[in-house]
Amino acid sequence: MASTSAVVVQGLSTPFLSGSRAGRTLLNAAIGGKSAITGSSRRMLVVAAAAPKKSWIPFVKGGGNLIDPEWLDGSLPGDYGFDPLGLGKDPAFLKWYREAELIHGRWAMVAVVGIFVGQAWSGVPWFEAGADPEAIAPFSFGSLLGTQLLLMGWVESKRWVDFFNPESQSVEWATPWSRTAENFANATGDQGYPGGKFFDPLCLAGTIKNGVYVPDVEKLERLKVAEIKHARIAMLAMLIFYFEAGQGKTPLGALGL
Repeated sequence: MASTSAVVVQGLSTPFLSGSRAGRTLLNAAIGGKSAITGSSRRMLVVAAAAPKKSWIPFVKGGGNLIDPEWLDGSLPGDYGFDPLGLGKDPAFLKWYREAELIHGRWAMVAVVGIFVGQAWSGVPWFEAGADPEAIAPFSFGSLLGTQLLLMGWVESKRWVDFFNPESQSVEWATPWSRTAENFANATGDQGYPGGKFFDPLCLAGTIKNGVYVPDVEKLERLKVAEIKHARIAMLAMLIFYFEAGQGKTPLGALGL
């Protein structure tokens, strides 16, 4: 999260803007908490200094929108200005693409762990697990598919509606069990990061005070960046796994394990 510092400057034509000694004195007085402005009729100007945008090629200057897209301002977690196709020019599409990246990345992280653990436990390659004759299948394929479509359809439909109408899915009528309706509320106020006792039971990004989940903004912002970085790596890993599976290879096999 970009750190900003605000300085109240006397008048729109203050000498501070030209870097004079008087301006530096005014700056020091403002930072020290002393008022350097008198009179209610004088105009006020707030100057904010924000941290520079991060780049996916930090040592390359120039390059226009390929290196530093003007439509990416660095406010999104993990935003390093990588958008060579210009997919995020429209703010509405940018919001949706970030939601899609986040969800796909979370599934990819779960899948990568499942692939490694599953093969290490059973010895069966992940792309052959469903066809293994010794696999335990208490349900038929049709029953499993129908159940998954029903459950996933319910959850995904709620997420879809909540994306376009935030907080609409935390009401009692939107959940089959009214007593846990508050668990679906967005405790952080950020789209895609619900938090709360249900989605953050370990309180990694907040604390419980008097039975109420209170988000910790600093921790939350740090975890957002860590999550999106791991999510992107996991999606790349899954892409590699698909190429390996096409050649009959497995991740563990490629590592010689």
